[in-house]
Amino acid sequence: MSDSPTATEPTLLLVDGSSYLYRAYHALPDLRSPDGFPTGAIHGFIAMLKKLREDVGAGHAVCVFDAPGPTFRDDWYDQYKANRSPMPDDLRLQIAPIHEAVKLLGWPVLEVPGIEADDAIGTLACVGASQGHKVLISTGDKDLAQLVTDRITLINTMSNERLDVEGVKAKFGVPPDRIVDYLTLIGDAVDNIPGVDKVGPKTAAKWIAEHGSLAGVMAAADSIKGVAGENLRKALDWLPQGKRLVTVVTDCELANHIAGWPAIENLSLREVNREALLDFFERYGFKAWRRELESALGRGSAEAAKATVARFDSAPPAAPVAPPDLGAGLKRHYETVLTMPRLEHWISVLRGAELAALDTETDSLDPMAARIVGLSFAVTPGEAAYVPLAHNHPGAADQLPIDAVLAALKPWLEDAAAGKVGQNTKYDSHVLANHGITLRGWRHDTLLESYVFEAHLLHGLDKLAERHLGRKGLSYEDVCGKGANQIPFSQVDIERATEYSGEDSEMTLQVHQVLYPRIAANPGFRRVYEDIELPVSALLARIERHGVLVDGALLGRQSRELAERMLQLEQQAYEVAGGPFNLGSPKQIGEVLFNRLGLPVRKKTASGAPSTDEDVLQELAADYPLPAKILEHRGLSKLKGTYTDKLPLMVNARTGRVHTTYAQAVAVTGRLSSNDPNLQNIPIRTPEGRRVREAFVAPPGHVIVSADYSQIELRIMAHISGDPGLTRAFSEGMDVHRATASEVFNVAPEDVTGEQRRYAKTINFGLIYGMGAFGLAQALGIEQKAARAYIERYFARFAGVKQYMDETKRSAAQLGYVETLFGRRIELPEIRGGNGPRRAGAERQAINAPMQGTAADLIKLAMLAVQGALDAGAKQTAMVMQVHDELVFEVPEGELEWVRAEVPRLMAGVADLSVPLLAEVGVGANWDEAH
Repeated sequence: MSDSPTATEPTLLLVDGSSYLYRAYHALPDLRSPDGFPTGAIHGFIAMLKKLREDVGAGHAVCVFDAPGPTFRDDWYDQYKANRSPMPDDLRLQIAPIHEAVKLLGWPVLEVPGIEADDAIGTLACVGASQGHKVLISTGDKDLAQLVTDRITLINTMSNERLDVEGVKAKFGVPPDRIVDYLTLIGDAVDNIPGVDKVGPKTAAKWIAEHGSLAGVMAAADSIKGVAGENLRKALDWLPQGKRLVTVVTDCELANHIAGWPAIENLSLREVNREALLDFFERYGFKAWRRELESALGRGSAEAAKATVARFDSAPPAAPVAPPDLGAGLKRHYETVLTMPRLEHWISVLRGAELAALDTETDSLDPMAARIVGLSFAVTPGEAAYVPLAHNHPGAADQLPIDAVLAALKPWLEDAAAGKVGQNTKYDSHVLANHGITLRGWRHDTLLESYVFEAHLLHGLDKLAERHLGRKGLSYEDVCGKGANQIPFSQVDIERATEYSGEDSEMTLQVHQVLYPRIAANPGFRRVYEDIELPVSALLARIERHGVLVDGALLGRQSRELAERMLQLEQQAYEVAGGPFNLGSPKQIGEVLFNRLGLPVRKKTASGAPSTDEDVLQELAADYPLPAKILEHRGLSKLKGTYTDKLPLMVNARTGRVHTTYAQAVAVTGRLSSNDPNLQNIPIRTPEGRRVREAFVAPPGHVIVSADYSQIELRIMAHISGDPGLTRAFSEGMDVHRATASEVFNVAPEDVTGEQRRYAKTINFGLIYGMGAFGLAQALGIEQKAARAYIERYFARFAGVKQYMDETKRSAAQLGYVETLFGRRIELPEIRGGNGPRRAGAERQAINAPMQGTAADLIKLAMLAVQGALDAGAKQTAMVMQVHDELVFEVPEGELEWVRAEVPRLMAGVADLSVPLLAEVGVGANWDEAH
């Protein structure tokens, strides 16, 4: 791409810096400076700017960023960008260094409070074009296509795409002067701007072509048939506002930000500030760039200096913008297997491979219900095979019979000696189990490799390929479409399905080849991955597959009782409020509480309305009756909708049980999460919540057994801190809260009152979570001065705990992470460089994460130890749930004594700490009774 200016046609280059930020951040892996500061986005941004300066010979240029804070569009529409995820913390930390680097590289920087970068770019582009400049806008934002004219062009350096007037027409199906109309019809999910429901790009372009413009489409609304026409008519009142929101403003006042505005002579590219840039590269650990720049400053040969000066003034160093594509140079070939001889050939290849990647394509995301549509394999980079089995689109090629294929593959699939790697192998195991195949031989799982190596990042295969391979593969939406237009995978063209699935297998193999050596090189990573996460994944598949029995009739009775109580609460609330209102509407609740009853406003929402969140209602409930009734109603409504109504509907018709899905790669501390249904969040602080557990029952001839670690995080605190007082309390089997109260209140243990023990318990657990005087005062309902005195007394008696906390914060600030006893790493991006509150939050996390993470590791090791003993003894006892520090079993009555004796012993023996681990066991006909 070359866009050199001429003497008569100077070029103005406008860089969408906000777009570059995210592209740079996601293009590179998690790079760090020598002191642990994140640098991936900085590196990528610099490389892209230097490449751009080489490719586009512009005399004038500006790098434009979004300023923090609201813009005029937020005033126009209070839901603007309401659904946008917050900027990743690691990226936020890199913004200031990126601005510094851009300026050092000679680029003018523009950031205008109250307007978006798009509007500043639009204004600059129109002014530059009117003054005789050819304008190039470097961006990946489709919204800016509305600015394209014969003098304004969009360029995308990541994809080498160039959009002039004809390019816009070819890409979007409408000319640039109709892009605003096009965007208004389709809406913008990223910015939370509604369009016409169910109207996508094709329909929008078709309507504009038929009716000329948005105005023409709106005028013809009554004549447009079908669901789309009906939705268009519903949206007519909104569309003018939508158009206003998607229109880039081109007349912003920039005089206070650009000297001599509207003349753009002051926006010329300047020389690189090499001395300052040298210090910058040193500070952030960019060694290769620093060496090259040293040559430019005369600290090397004359030829090297001359070459390097040229590179830094116009071209980038050899460093890539993105990670190298490890498949570069490979001719990728993905075969569609349609005959038995070719299948037998691939089975032979799989048999001879040390490790093979396996991926299944299915008709459902529900692991217990999904059926196979096709399978793919890869054993070497660049090559893969896809076996279509259930594609049913028109013209689909004849496919091999699914039963014959699975019968041929079954010996290899069930061979534990045949090494396999996958992405989220637990799901594939379920899918094949649905077809009667017990999948064995999983050696590796790239999802878990990423989770252990970089728990704070996303672990989808697409993100892994981008981070570690520099590749961007096909997405599911690329092949199946989106939303209402999405088709099932069985209707995807077989050739396209081969490309998609074959790529998944082949990329999985390559990601493993990059990630696993990094894990194997770190003893802690390797232990967590190989000894904990991989075997736990296989065990979770067994637990999920077995499921848990629920009493639907009992849940039905509980639902009816909850409905009656909710109705009573509604009537009582209406009486207090002086009339009916919707107890499920925050807006109506706010109207009643603050306007009708005049209750004090405790805090406001982002839009300025009085908040009615749970914290506010809890605070008001202490003094006023209505907030208490609203809270109780809200709790019962959630309990009814989430559990008593829903659980009976989630019973699997084939098994008669409920089957949750445990997610491993979510919480950075290693804790599991439970989904569909979430069995870990059943509220147990209310009688109604505890009653839900009554519905989790044992089958005839069995009992439910609950085994729960006792005060596990406090015991870990005693071990990690080495505090003599805590260690002695646990080692001697004392009531640790009574022992703490004895120390804090300076009384004999036998003289500790119930209130003193309660205070000590709150202090013990509060300090684990980094609670300060303010938080403790709120928790205990006392003055902050008294809370501070309690904490000071605690630390005076338990000096080892204070020392642990101080040393942990110092170490975390130096390293940027903390670790569990077993080597699991928890990154803390904001412990360095974050603002005060964020840094304080990171420090609290630094204190708690090693304990919470170690507890998560211990319960996983306990699961493995117990299941290993069950298997070794050929026991019929089944592990049916894991809930935080608790394991729940379905136990035949004849095995109860064994379970009662062995399970706590096994759980206590998974680690050798300086204080004893203790697991307590309960037994009952249902889960509630077992507590």
